[in-house]
Amino acid sequence: METSHLDLDARKLTRRAFLTCAAAGLGSVALADGRSGTPHFPARAKRIVYLFQSGAPSQLDLFDHKPLLLARNGEDLPDSVRRGQRLTGMSGNQARLPLAGSQFAFARHGESGAWVSELLPCTARIADKLCFVRSMHTDAINHDPAITFMNTGSEIAGRPSLGAWLSFGLGGLNRDLPEFCVLVSKDKGGQPLYARLWGAGFLPSRHQGVQLRAGESPVLYLRDPAGITPGMRRATVDALNGLHALQLEREGDPAIAERILESELAYRMQTSVPEVADLSDEPDEVFELYGESARDPGTYAANCLLARRLLERDVRFVQLFHKGWDQHDDLPAGIRVQCADTDRASAALVLDLERRGLLEDTLVVWGGEFGRTSYSQGKLTATNYGRDHHPRCFTIWLAGAGVRAGFRYGSTDELGYNVVEHPVHVHDLNATLLHLLGIDHERLTFSFQGRRFRLTDVHGRVVHDLLS
Repeated sequence: METSHLDLDARKLTRRAFLTCAAAGLGSVALADGRSGTPHFPARAKRIVYLFQSGAPSQLDLFDHKPLLLARNGEDLPDSVRRGQRLTGMSGNQARLPLAGSQFAFARHGESGAWVSELLPCTARIADKLCFVRSMHTDAINHDPAITFMNTGSEIAGRPSLGAWLSFGLGGLNRDLPEFCVLVSKDKGGQPLYARLWGAGFLPSRHQGVQLRAGESPVLYLRDPAGITPGMRRATVDALNGLHALQLEREGDPAIAERILESELAYRMQTSVPEVADLSDEPDEVFELYGESARDPGTYAANCLLARRLLERDVRFVQLFHKGWDQHDDLPAGIRVQCADTDRASAALVLDLERRGLLEDTLVVWGGEFGRTSYSQGKLTATNYGRDHHPRCFTIWLAGAGVRAGFRYGSTDELGYNVVEHPVHVHDLNATLLHLLGIDHERLTFSFQGRRFRLTDVHGRVVHDLLS
């Protein structure tokens, strides 16, 4: 599962081998299935769907119930709790840091007794299927480095994303679809998203995520222009790849083989992508489960349904991005909108995967890039407050393959400011996700510029307590 595997396979594609395979159709080219390696040990999960909530949801208003915070509403954040930790420039110059208890009611749910706020009634109903990690923490305090860190294991742009590492390490399960697909909710403001969040970095480009857009053309330039028949397109791809094969034999550059693979996949995607993106064959009861907004392509609900269709066709890694969680002010109104957008569909996806027998080997991840402060950013009133960025603690949840259902892990102090039990760093989370797919995070490496890189850099530990 290192660079040598890729180099060796790429050089196997000589002109003679290429032309031999061409006689039977280029789908049989040696590298066409895109496999780079096999698991280090038996995997508990075959695939992942990551529901990324961009902007950082407030754990204090969703999952981390703090009665004392509400009881001390309006009091100053104690120095003994802050401990001199850095703040952002947005609230660091405030005269006061008034504690802000949540305005939303919490209740225990399921046999597990998980605390979930009234904002997430659908999530609350599946609490016994979820594994809540309430002790996440990260290094970055601002959005761009934090979301980059969460998705690539580095605050510095340019590293491969989690999905790209999985594609490189394990290859694909369906040769007709990308190994890594990305779905971004439409018409959502907030912090910008960049393609590098699902990029391949210094890995071969075929491992990058492919974004499927809303509408009739999920992937740009996939349709043939007027006057071009499928036979003409096939002949064009064959001719182009024949030239690439000649160049590959002469130069031995693996990047040339990558081009052949990419053009072959693009050709197959002309059929596979329109089929998977067409929701017209879904029965009404499915839309009742996900919500009527699932009929509107590009909404979060529609993307959750599309994610299920991709997963049941064995796409290895599907990642949704939903912006709008960055509530520095007017949090009570803003978070209601976000939860209305996402609660029903997130829960529906878990239930839908379960009833189709897919949850047993699919891992679902829900979370953002950091947490929110227990004090109010800006003026605290009886009806309004905001929360600033808080890297010291936040909550995510997992469901499905290999993780403990109905389980809560870790805890924060009584004011929800610091982790006090079982801290889980971003590197630890990524190491655990890789472990569930049968990968030793210390052994999945790629040599680049004289150094072996990995998703977890030189850090990370598998959190075995989360595993079933």
